[in-house]
Formats: sequence, C-alpha cells, structure tokens
Amino acid sequence: MRMMQRIKALSLTCNVKDWLANSDHPRILHLFDNVCNLINEHSEILSIVTPQIGNGPFNLVLEKDVLFSRYLSLESQTFIFPAQLKLGDLTVQTVNANCWSPIPDWETLHAKRAEILDQLLSLPVNPLQPSLPTQFLSTFSTAMIVPDLTTSLAAAKQLAGLGQGLTPAGDDFILGAILAAWIIHPPKVARNLAEEIMNVAAPLTTSLSAAWLRSAGRGEAGIQWHEFFESLISGDPASIQKSMDKIFAIGETSGADALTGFTRLFAGQGNR
Repeated sequence: MRMMQRIKALSLTCNVKDWLANSDHPRILHLFDNVCNLINEHSEILSIVTPQIGNGPFNLVLEKDVLFSRYLSLESQTFIFPAQLKLGDLTVQTVNANCWSPIPDWETLHAKRAEILDQLLSLPVNPLQPSLPTQFLSTFSTAMIVPDLTTSLAAAKQLAGLGQGLTPAGDDFILGAILAAWIIHPPKVARNLAEEIMNVAAPLTTSLSAAWLRSAGRGEAGIQWHEFFESLISGDPASIQKSMDKIFAIGETSGADALTGFTRLFAGQGNR
C-alpha cells in the first residue's frame, strides 16, 4: 500500500499561478523520476519538478526531492484546490511558494552582445551538431540574423517537430535560436520575430515542446539559461563552461541542440 505524502512547493511562476487558476480537468501527461508533467483542457503544460531540475517558465518546484513514481501513475487523479494540488497519493501545498521570474534581463544582454559574442567565439568546445538537414539550419539561422521574417517562418515550419522524442531536435534548435535573437536584436524586433516563429512552430510539434517554444516566444527561459547568460556577462571561463555543462545535461540531446541553435546565431552574426 502506498503512503500519502504532503510536500511544500518552493517556487513557481506567474504562468503556473494562471495554470492553476484556469484549469478544471488536468491530467498527468508524462511521469519521470524527477518530473511530473500535467496538461489541462487548454493543452497547457505544468511541470512539477524536484529541486534538481529547478526553476523554469512553467515549473512548480518542490522544496525537497521526491520519487514521483512512488506516489503516482499516469492514471492518477488530479485535483486543484485553493493553495494546494492533489495528485494521487501526493499533495503539493503552494501557499508560501516564492514567485520566480523566467524572463532574463534582455536589455542588459542586448547592450553587452558584442562582449557575449567574444566570449562565445573563445570557447574551446563547440556544441554538437544536431542530426538535422544542414540546409534547414543554415537557412533558418541566416534569416534570423538578418532578420528576414518571411524566410525565418518558412524555415521554422520545416524544422518544427523534426526529430524524435518529447522535444524534437528541430524544436530545440529553434528554441536556442530564439533565445539568441532576444540578445542580438533590439527588443521590438526580437519580440516580433520570436512571437511569429512561436506561432507557426508550436502547432507543429508535441505538447511539451510547444510549451517550451511558447515560453521562448514570450522571452522566457529556464534557470540553466539564466545562469549561462550571467556567466557570459561575467566573462569567467570556468563559470561559462559550468553553466554550459548544465545545459548539455538537459535531456539526451535537447540541451546540446538548443545550445547549437544559440551559438550558431551568434557565430553567424560575428561573420556579418
């Protein structure tokens, strides 16, 4: 017999607050050791994660580690109550959770884009190339740098959903490129480019990958990317490598593919 477990939430975002307020019939979509993804009737994702995973645009972070499979199954019932979320034998209390902002300081990063480019060009190790058609990557990257919205959208449609897994490689590459665009381009240009790409790419892929693309389209990023950006500004090589390693550790190749999209845009900008 499984035991009931009550646990407090450490942090969440405004997106999570909205999800909890606007969801009536959520269900468990994916179940892993450190992550439980929920999806509501609007096809919106909420990720309940352990501290090891940390903050993200749609993450509800627990205050301590828990093995989700010990208390849940894909068939477990999910109920939302004021200040708490009940999933099978697990109850999460959200009342005192800290609110974390997933939006980096894009204005500061844009102002320091030349220094960031220098840091990236000096890296001794480049991310692995995704197993995707080279012409799609080149066309998309070049169009994003110019920026050429029409060509960017056409190339994004070809990349979206391309590859295997819950977040296909094509989507991960797009995500990294969008995050780079927020730094390379002025805010208005970056926002328009990111939103338009998100609008065409998100409907063509998985629910989870679409959630990440929509977040990037809003200028949001996970904690690992925040730390990476901070390290690039600091200019400390050891800190940069450490933060990159954390991104590389995301999924089997998701982090590497996203980092490739990010660095490819910067490298292309440097060649202009």
